[in-house]
Amino acid sequence: MSVFRIERTTALPAAEAWRRLTDWAAHGARVPLTRVRVLTSGPTGPGTRFVARTGVGRLAFDDPMEVVRWEPPEPGHEERPGVCLLEKRGRLVLGRARIEVYAGPCGGSRAVWTEELRVRGVPRALDPVLALAGRRLFGRAMDGLLGI
Repeated sequence: MSVFRIERTTALPAAEAWRRLTDWAAHGARVPLTRVRVLTSGPTGPGTRFVARTGVGRLAFDDPMEVVRWEPPEPGHEERPGVCLLEKRGRLVLGRARIEVYAGPCGGSRAVWTEELRVRGVPRALDPVLALAGRRLFGRAMDGLLGI
């Protein structure tokens, strides 16, 4: 399993950084050749499901995900980060993603994205390559979502 972690610091308050990082549809605008479709209605929470479709034409795949933990950052509880845990449940891409948003000094925040990723058919020997590609791809997405 390929594991990677990305960390960003922003001047955004924790609540705004959280809102931007968990706006699933906005991820499609930040990840090349990807569209995101939310499958459930209502506000995001445990049980929210969405699909990221990446690729072009027949060379595309679906990456279905479900929110299994949803704890937004709370004002007055700066010592506890907001935590969102996603389970990847596709035929090709499996694993989980963890998004954490910590309130920072002077109203800013720190966001941490940790991904545990397995791609069927890709040998474990290529896990470092997947991790490098994931850090670059998701790092750019985080930068765009957070306005960095």
